[in-house]
Amino acid sequence: MAATQTPPGECPQCWQHAHDKSIHRRLKPRQDCPACVDHMVNGCPNPVPKRKRCWW
Repeated sequence: MAATQTPPGECPQCWQHAHDKSIHRRLKPRQDCPACVDHMVNGCPNPVPKRKRCWW
């Protein structure tokens, strides 16, 4: 099961597709996920939240 919130600095789509196995369950063996392929070719369409900066 995927985490409910994407950690700071991570792309929400990348995070969800990497950690939620149910997304890719419907794919056949060795079949690429169209959303993942599009994401790899065109980059992250969603703005990536910034990491919280800390002075130490």
